[in-house]
Amino acid sequence: MQSLYTAIKFPLLIFLTCAGNAVLNGMLAQILGSGLSFKQTSLAILMSFAIAALILGGFSPITLFIWYNAPSLESKSAILGHSVMLLTHVCAIAFAGIMANRRLLDLLRKISGRTATARAVLFSWLAGNLFLGAQLAWNLRPFIGSPTLAVQFFRDDPLRGNFYEAVWRASRHLFF
Repeated sequence: MQSLYTAIKFPLLIFLTCAGNAVLNGMLAQILGSGLSFKQTSLAILMSFAIAALILGGFSPITLFIWYNAPSLESKSAILGHSVMLLTHVCAIAFAGIMANRRLLDLLRKISGRTATARAVLFSWLAGNLFLGAQLAWNLRPFIGSPTLAVQFFRDDPLRGNFYEAVWRASRHLFF
């Protein structure tokens, strides 16, 4: 059931993140004087998401290996296995997103004509993408079933807590 829910929610997450970032990045590009229109910004976002998808596809054998070797959800170490998978996915998605947006730097330089403006736009886009994508993923959770909770499409309290608290808790399970 969890895989069916994820098959519905993950494309929704991608669509909502693209749409939200199109608006946010379009405004940031205008404010920072890049010369990009909203249409160009939207196309740049789609390009970066396509690149990120290719990078994540390359990570799939690694995440499958980690999943296969992590403690199962039925074991006494279920929280540890869940934390390993959660942090693995967070790191892989963050890396793919950063690298995909980094590929846009040359495009931003050509359009804006200034390296400083291109970098400012890139870093503002990265910050916006990270914040919006992370929070949307948090609100649409769970993508990975939690060992202590029943499988359900949406949590009863989807706005309780945030993405960063969940990453911190998972890190504490692994490292402290």
